[in-house]
Amino acid sequence: MSIGSPDDQPTTLERVAHAEADGRLSSNAAVNLTQWLTEPHYAEYHSELVQRITDGRFEELDADFWEVVNFGTGGRRGRMSEFGSATINERTIAESAHGLVSYWKQHSGRSQGRAVVSHDTRLRSVEFAELTATTLVAHGFQVFCFDAHRSTPELSFAVRHLRCDVGVMISASHNPPSDNGFKAYWNNGGQVLAPHDQGIIACVYAAGEIPTTDFAQARAQGRITVLDADTDREYVAAVLKLSLSDARHVPTIYTPLHGVGETSVYAVLQAAGFRELEILESQRQPDGRFTNVPDQLPNPERPEVFGPAIERARQSGAELLLASDPDADRLAVTIRLAGDEFMHLNGNRVGALLADYILGKRAQAGTLTNDHYVVQTLVTTPLVGQIARSYQVDVVQDLLVGFKFIGQVIDQRGPDLFVFGTEESLGYLAGQYCRDKDAAIAALYIMELASELRASGQTLADRLDQLFVQHGYFDERQTSQVCTGSNGRQQIDGLMRSFRDTPPRELGGVRFETMRDYGQGQRTCLVEDAILAAIERPQGNLLFLESAAGDIQVTFAVRPSGTEPKIKFYFFGRGNCPTAADLAQVQAGVSQTLDSVIADLTAWVGEHLG
Repeated sequence: MSIGSPDDQPTTLERVAHAEADGRLSSNAAVNLTQWLTEPHYAEYHSELVQRITDGRFEELDADFWEVVNFGTGGRRGRMSEFGSATINERTIAESAHGLVSYWKQHSGRSQGRAVVSHDTRLRSVEFAELTATTLVAHGFQVFCFDAHRSTPELSFAVRHLRCDVGVMISASHNPPSDNGFKAYWNNGGQVLAPHDQGIIACVYAAGEIPTTDFAQARAQGRITVLDADTDREYVAAVLKLSLSDARHVPTIYTPLHGVGETSVYAVLQAAGFRELEILESQRQPDGRFTNVPDQLPNPERPEVFGPAIERARQSGAELLLASDPDADRLAVTIRLAGDEFMHLNGNRVGALLADYILGKRAQAGTLTNDHYVVQTLVTTPLVGQIARSYQVDVVQDLLVGFKFIGQVIDQRGPDLFVFGTEESLGYLAGQYCRDKDAAIAALYIMELASELRASGQTLADRLDQLFVQHGYFDERQTSQVCTGSNGRQQIDGLMRSFRDTPPRELGGVRFETMRDYGQGQRTCLVEDAILAAIERPQGNLLFLESAAGDIQVTFAVRPSGTEPKIKFYFFGRGNCPTAADLAQVQAGVSQTLDSVIADLTAWVGEHLG
């Protein structure tokens, strides 16, 4: 087959084959690129692809085609480009919408349904949201769209509130400005789970010609309904209904990091009556380039994002600083210590504070029973479980990473008895109004708690210390190894094999005696190389190495990210703390131990990357 070349010149497909043979193009990229060159539904991209191949721009082509961008724990997410199977673009967004609705039709046996679509403030988010809406309409769906950007949790709320069959959020969460994504939601307001996720993926990969229609015309015909402020008011009211205190006095700065948070977090806090609340003007405006966020990386897990807020707090005297990520489902907290010193609280510590606050207030009110339960993921601090058990409520903690699994437990065990759900990556939820993490409810509770503590002359840091003395000192860290490009997946897979086949048995002077492997479904004794027990659930590519019992215990977990080209490492240290006078020494001991373990593991990973 000759595409755009004279007879005496190599054909386009021959050029692709030559580029693969001499290593300028990976084999996966060659396969995907050939598909886009030869299948009719990619016809609109043919001329540009042929030109790039003729110009020899194979490095660009490899980056755009080295994989088919996949669905992970947070849906489909990645770098944007004009085209390419490995990127977020018009085609891959349309495929995602087409795959979602095609699978829904197969599963439900119905030809028509209802959907709600939302988007954040990222570059091209409006374009991708409208494309999603028109694809769904062309499939016979009635579609509800917001008039502008809204938060992911409000999208989850709207799916439930409007009784929709599916929902879509266009967002890449806290990723860099270059990225965007497609989050798919089911009729419970939660992100899609097995077997639906695999069914959707199959339909995405099978996509050929994708129907569409004109957005303005569909709206004029009533097939697209633009939601008004009523949905916002209902959402805010649902969050406020969960308030546990009328304490409202703590000087606070909140930043949406140029994202959607003013429509949800700030709206809830204002409606709740917090009058000493300031929104950070320099990061207030919607901006997909995240211009005034340090390094343009709007991930509130990074303490660096609080730099401008801390600078403002030193001027205003604010004691509490809050930041939500661009789609406002995660909340980060920084607190003022003595003078102008500030401390960033990681998601584990915020989750522990919130769990203790909610359980304590409900116990005082008499609305807590032994049948109530708290939910957390496997890589979230064990302190949350310790706190829950101290209030004699159940804790579900055998969940893989992803808030969708917390939502699944809520539906399976019953929302009426659900108290609180948390994951280490700044995700928190209470109540029944949605099935995804929400920065708004977390902000409401952390401000109520800080206000109550302030009234008694205490701070969030003081309360944390009290929890450590009561339950033991817990410290958690996280690192990651980024593996990008066409070889990245092979590197990640190779590292996971190394951990399973030849795991490190000693790091930083700590001996690791057991391994829990949720991919192989077994718990192994590393000392004797013997299987101790089977692990029936959950099943996923996640493993833990655990040290022996002692004054300081260390566990670390390893897993590939579902949405980013990296492998993640989670470290957990625990030290016994008999009295408040022992706390500083125990903290130092656990911290030094974790530092040593992380340093040795980093070296081990470097050796095994090759």
